[in-house]
Amino acid sequence: MNTAYEKALGQNIRALRMERRLSQEQLAARLQVMGCDVTRSALAKIEAGQRHIYPDELKCLREILAVSYDTLFP
Repeated sequence: MNTAYEKALGQNIRALRMERRLSQEQLAARLQVMGCDVTRSALAKIEAGQRHIYPDELKCLREILAVSYDTLFP
């Protein structure tokens, strides 16, 4: 994946998380409850564009943040 695109995706996830007033810890906990093994540290790396994001994680993020895939992607 293109690193610039990963960074833009991460920034978009961060903005959506902040709009919902969730901390990284809270979002990571919700992801874990849904079966995605994402720690706060891993989420921080996703938001910074330093870690790849897996399809199941995208699905869970879409559900937790209550957005469409179109909204999730930059």
